[in-house]
Amino acid sequence: MIAKIEQLLKEVEALHASNAEELEALRIKYLSKKGAINDLMADFRNVPAEQKKEVGMRLNELKTKAQDKINALKEQFENQDNGCDGLDLTRSAYPVKLGTRHPLTIVKNEIIDIFARMGFNIADGPEIEDDWHVFSSMNFAEDHPARDMQDTFFIDNNTEVSHNVVLRTHTSSVQSRVMESTQPPIRVLCPGRVYRNEAISYRAHAFFHQVEALYVDRNVSFTDLKQALLLFAREMFGEDTKIRLRPSYFPFTEPSAEMDISCNICGGKGCPFCKHTGWVEILGCGMVDPNVLELNGIDSKIYSGYALGMGIERITNLKYRVNDLRLFGRTEQNRVVVFDRGTHRVGDFVNVRVTEASSATLKGEEI
Repeated sequence: MIAKIEQLLKEVEALHASNAEELEALRIKYLSKKGAINDLMADFRNVPAEQKKEVGMRLNELKTKAQDKINALKEQFENQDNGCDGLDLTRSAYPVKLGTRHPLTIVKNEIIDIFARMGFNIADGPEIEDDWHVFSSMNFAEDHPARDMQDTFFIDNNTEVSHNVVLRTHTSSVQSRVMESTQPPIRVLCPGRVYRNEAISYRAHAFFHQVEALYVDRNVSFTDLKQALLLFAREMFGEDTKIRLRPSYFPFTEPSAEMDISCNICGGKGCPFCKHTGWVEILGCGMVDPNVLELNGIDSKIYSGYALGMGIERITNLKYRVNDLRLFGRTEQNRVVVFDRGTHRVGDFVNVRVTEASSATLKGEEI
């Protein structure tokens, strides 16, 4: 018995395995119920009484060393580099659903891309503006209705209008800042949020997103403006899109026009969004008034230009065939929630369970 134990001790000390399968085979050979050590344990009852103490101690030593050797080899395999050192096991399970951009952002980027291909560069400016850049430099008279409280959000309202501080009502203020600091040729695109003190309805909101374009150079004509408008409409809404220009008035352009496109929500048949005319106004435009050029330091005898401005919400409604601006509105926490409106009418309060979320938009289902 002692000789067998000594032989197994030598075998155990020399154990080695190159993979987990070999290690498992060694464990079964020595430590399983039918293993070599267990067989010796079964023969222990046949050992003479005077040898039981010594044999028992040697058997326990053998079993302990075998278990320690197997555990050491197992730990060695676990600590080997398996190429997963960079794996974060606390991460969410794959695949992770990626967020999507808000429709307004998608359309804004598409507008920017179209005008970028026409050579326009992005210009930006503050949303909290002074009266000069919002109104005075744009040729607004001091008693113009746009300066009234019912049309503009005032941050600082003074009896001297030139000292007023407002939330910009259009991104034309960015055009003014560009003309002040840059000499022609100028070709800029001015996207951003604007604010107007309007009643919220399915066609209007108190704040919205606008894109304006300005082109100033020698010999710029209304023909250049019309061609740019036609190209934009067809790039944005499709080759079959029709446009029409109607005479209008803006303080900062002369002549001025409003551009309509054929309503693609109803196909020109008439709907509430197009006021049953088959046409939808999408932007205002015109040749930059010489007074505006002079007020901003540009010689109107040498240079001319055109300007245009559009609401991104209106463009988004037409592109995605949504007939209510408030579908892009906000919750009480100022978050957008998109869900199947079903039979609900505009203005209804609906209990919604949020099912998905991105950085800009919540998606949900009616409870």
